[in-house]
Amino acid sequence: MHSIAVYPGSFDPITNGHIDLLERALKLFDNIIIAVAANPGKQPLFSTEERLEMLKDSLAQHPLKDRVKVDLFQGLLVDYVQSIPTRAIVRGLRAISDFEYEFQMALMNRKLNADIETAFIMTGMRWIYISSRMIKEVVRSGGDVSGLVPDNVQKRLTERLAGFCKNSLC
Repeated sequence: MHSIAVYPGSFDPITNGHIDLLERALKLFDNIIIAVAANPGKQPLFSTEERLEMLKDSLAQHPLKDRVKVDLFQGLLVDYVQSIPTRAIVRGLRAISDFEYEFQMALMNRKLNADIETAFIMTGMRWIYISSRMIKEVVRSGGDVSGLVPDNVQKRLTERLAGFCKNSLC
């Protein structure tokens, strides 16, 4: 049986923690679809197109790239997942606060479509303290995030946020 899971998120931007979770999810599933959420209610740093491009660039040389697809979705995640078709969503957990939010989302998804399951994977210890939001804050404040994000992402972050704190209050 060929198994596919959807790994959804905003990926604004992708971090090495996301890639670690992807690699570990590929030990459980044959293929993963990274589904970038296009949420008009959020104000991401990068456009949807930029996030898709950074993801594809970050995975271009990855040894498991043939088992990964990057896609965009709008609307309800369960509707997107059902359209694949698959019945699995993969989500990462770093802390108890993540669990509370993710648990609520998984229960709502189950209410909306009882055939879809959510698989939670703990973030690797090496990456447990990072998030896309924290990465952006570090770069805004002039910090170095090398080793925490793919090189192409670090370049984009630096270009986008260079001088942020010099020109405004942080």
